Amino acid sequence: MIAAVCLGFFGATLALLGMKCTKIGGSDNTKSRLTVLSGFHFLLSGICCMTACSIYARRITTDFFDPLFVKQKFELGAALFVGWVGSVLCILGGLVFCLSASESFSLKGKYRYTGAPSFGTKHSQHNRTANSLQTEPREPRRPLQRNAYV
Repeated sequence: MIAAVCLGFFGATLALLGMKCTKIGGSDNTKSRLTVLSGFHFLLSGICCMTACSIYARRITTDFFDPLFVKQKFELGAALFVGWVGSVLCILGGLVFCLSASESFSLKGKYRYTGAPSFGTKHSQHNRTANSLQTEPREPRRPLQRNAYV
């Protein structure tokens, strides 16, 4: 549970540095990387919290149903349920932070697929114009380029 608290603290600090409204942290690319890193910290924090709560709940239930256990028996209380809900929210927040930076890492400007030009045969053009009420304007035929079918 201590690891979950520490990871959550560092995740919150990195999230504050990665916000677009802060002037600390550098360029937008650096800020998006800080946001993704804070998302991973929140994911790990949620997993650590979920693990700690589940281990403690397992111990309580095994002690409760053990007939040879003589000491005071405990039941699952509100603190465990708050811990489970908090860990789920921490995991969801980490996923949101990790997925929010997908726009800044896209390759839209660098690589773009324009597609190969399609050339129809006379038979397919004849069927298309015969079956439809509107005729499409014909484009002049272009010679096939070197990478037309790649």
